[in-house]
Amino acid sequence: MVKAEISPGTTPAPTPGARILVVGGGYVGMYTALRLQRKLKNGEAEIIVVSPEPYMTYQPFLPEAAAGNISPRHVVVPLRRVLEKCTIIIGEATAIDHARRTATLKTLASEEDGTGTVEITYDELVLAPGSVSRTLPVPGLAEHGIGFKTVEEAIGLRNHVIEQMDIASSTRDPAIRDAALTFVFVGGGYAGVEALAELEDMARYASRYYHNIKADDLKWILVEATGRILPEVGAEMGVYAVRELRARNIDVRLDTRLDSCEDRVAVLSDGARFPTRTVVWTAGVKPHPILAASDLPLDARGRLRCTARLSVDGAEHAWSAGDAAAVPDLTADEPGKECAPNAQHAVRQAGVLAANILASLRGEPLQDYRHAYAGSVASLGLHKGVAHIYGRKLKGFPAWLMHRVYHLSRVPTFNRKARVLAEWTLSGLFKREIVSLGSLEHPRAEFELAAGGERPKDT
Repeated sequence: MVKAEISPGTTPAPTPGARILVVGGGYVGMYTALRLQRKLKNGEAEIIVVSPEPYMTYQPFLPEAAAGNISPRHVVVPLRRVLEKCTIIIGEATAIDHARRTATLKTLASEEDGTGTVEITYDELVLAPGSVSRTLPVPGLAEHGIGFKTVEEAIGLRNHVIEQMDIASSTRDPAIRDAALTFVFVGGGYAGVEALAELEDMARYASRYYHNIKADDLKWILVEATGRILPEVGAEMGVYAVRELRARNIDVRLDTRLDSCEDRVAVLSDGARFPTRTVVWTAGVKPHPILAASDLPLDARGRLRCTARLSVDGAEHAWSAGDAAAVPDLTADEPGKECAPNAQHAVRQAGVLAANILASLRGEPLQDYRHAYAGSVASLGLHKGVAHIYGRKLKGFPAWLMHRVYHLSRVPTFNRKARVLAEWTLSGLFKREIVSLGSLEHPRAEFELAAGGERPKDT
């Protein structure tokens, strides 16, 4: 197949009425489709969005959803409501043949009707499936580990923590009680630290309603393989975060790995052993498998090799951004440095990506993506946090307040902003909710039991 020559900064415009296929409904996928539907003229192109879920999850608020500070419904954005001019397909891409401009999809309907997969053609491809949890072959992890990347996992973890407190309160066996009240989190990045901090706050508050559990009975352990946590906020703020967590009797273990969690015992590389019924794994992410199932060029880490214009390097009419893409950072002092795979870049890249697709459709020059990293904020629980913004370092309440203000400003749609703000306001006036709705994870459990089945066992 002979490819047309492309002059720098432009691409040949496809035929009118082009079909734009967006794979992924996360930050990049949703924001790109949103901007396209606002800017496209009638009949200029159709937009198809393929996503495994009918909503986009605002992941920075998952820890607060797990702690009960925000309703789970308010940390997700319904794609059909926001992308009313797009065609939404709930399913997953299983293969991409960009040479033929086709994508193979597995949808709910294809599974039900027995066809297995369907094939869809496109003119422009936006491949933005995000990332998936990166696990290691740790014995027992697959059987007992809990992830923290989706809203379902966040709510499941909240229910699990409260259920463990119920178990500890009810049992007379000291070994079961000790394991139930021991919570091990693996990974010292945003997800692990914020989830642990928020849930520790929630559990400590909930302990006042148990007649035989005190806050000091709960044991929280953070395991990090490197010598620091929260590297995004800088070394000084990372040291402060460790000191703050340890002051709350949270056992922070640096330069330590999880070697095993078989038989409900977490064995660490420093020799420590903790009987536990809770191992939360947040130790990094890896590229989505669909990238390897495409004929597009990948880098050594399995991400799409992209140009500063967010086009896939060497592949016409293919685009990407966010976690799936290796995008050069034009604002960095070091040559060859790439943009960090975080929400700050993903949201801004989506705007440039949409503009460049429009320019491509219209035969206009493309623009480069440039954004100097503004900094990072992290919550350490209610009224506590760390921040490193534009060179300024904040900690404690000011950092926590900045964390909330910043993320509130980034939540998609005014409707979601208003709901989150209302919940924060009400939570300051009323007591925390400490109810576990674990039955939501097994909604047919009672009916199955009544029909002669067995009740699902707690994991």
